[in-house]
Amino acid sequence: SNLFYNEGVVEVEQYWDIQSKPVSKIGIEEASDQLRKLLRNSVSIHMRSDVEIAICLSGGIDSSCLTSLVATLFPQNKFKSYSIYFDGKGEVDERPFINEVLEKYPSIRSGFYKPTHEEILERFHSILYQVDVPATGSSNFAHSFLIEKIHQEGIKVVLDGQGADEYLAGYMHSHYRLNADSFRKFKLSELWSNVLTVGNNQSYGFGDYFQSIAKSGLSVLMDEMSLYKLEYKKYFPFLLKELKSNKVPFDMENHFKGNRLSNFLYQLLFTSSLPTILHYVDRMTMSHSVESRVPLLDHRLVEFSFNLANNLKIRKGATKYVLRESMKDLLPTKIYNRSDKKGFVSPGENVWLRGPLINLLEIDYKNLPFIDKQTTEALILDYKAGNNKYSKLVWRIAMLNYWIKNFN
Repeated sequence: SNLFYNEGVVEVEQYWDIQSKPVSKIGIEEASDQLRKLLRNSVSIHMRSDVEIAICLSGGIDSSCLTSLVATLFPQNKFKSYSIYFDGKGEVDERPFINEVLEKYPSIRSGFYKPTHEEILERFHSILYQVDVPATGSSNFAHSFLIEKIHQEGIKVVLDGQGADEYLAGYMHSHYRLNADSFRKFKLSELWSNVLTVGNNQSYGFGDYFQSIAKSGLSVLMDEMSLYKLEYKKYFPFLLKELKSNKVPFDMENHFKGNRLSNFLYQLLFTSSLPTILHYVDRMTMSHSVESRVPLLDHRLVEFSFNLANNLKIRKGATKYVLRESMKDLLPTKIYNRSDKKGFVSPGENVWLRGPLINLLEIDYKNLPFIDKQTTEALILDYKAGNNKYSKLVWRIAMLNYWIKNFN
């Protein structure tokens, strides 16, 4: 959209949106070929620069795809990748996957960085200030450390892998909408296959199976806005003293005329997930005078992917299926076969709050009069005892408390 300001009057005009079209009938081979051509072109365009360009390599499929493409399209370049890692107790170390890419493409010069607990404590305030809002997760802190390292080495432009999860169904909760579409079309064998495959990949127990079926059922009966309202009512406000409104704090003004999965992905792109991610990425990079480029968000890639059938996005439990197939020859086998979804992993919620940032758990309830003190204290005590079930929520309480206290 464009925003126009003229003599105190603000007008917003939208110039681009995803148009709803009939689902494409092309198969996986043709779709993979077209997607690969679009990816190659987008990466080539985003590599245009008068200065050196590097890439943030996480070990996931998206950043590995970009790195593999750059190494293939520009084999003469000594391209740099930068990765952050955490290898302590209770942390996830992605270096085995990152090294798969580096071994396949030896022309890439790699850089690894692990922030110490002392650095986390020292830089916490300034990073939160740069974010501009109470941070909903700790990954942006890890990203900031990585960008700071990139800046120190004189790099001015980086490629980032954001976007594909939102239009190619990379998140595990995409499966609920996929199941809903299968049910609505009376493809019951396909539905059962979806549930079983995901369960096997994720080591589901009986409770997980039941939850998956229940959430899929809700996706059959309710549209996206209704699902958001239900989640907001049943999960997010349970620490509040009083829920004065069932209305979610945002509205889905635009809707995509398509199946359940397409509507879900549309809202991830325009309302919930991607705007939040890009907010953080923009602030983390520009606070260090580094430009972030996101080749996977070329509008042609998004438009093409939205018209593909569901089974080209998720098949036999594999998310972003068409992306995997389009890059199969370039990706290391272990990356191609990854069935887990880690994202940009950082241990803030489970480790930092019990270590260098433990003082953030001392909540000043005078600053949070809308929160039920007794319920919140019990939640934090349970977290301190080692229960990570609500660790993300505890993190958000701590961030909100610190934000109000220190940034007024």
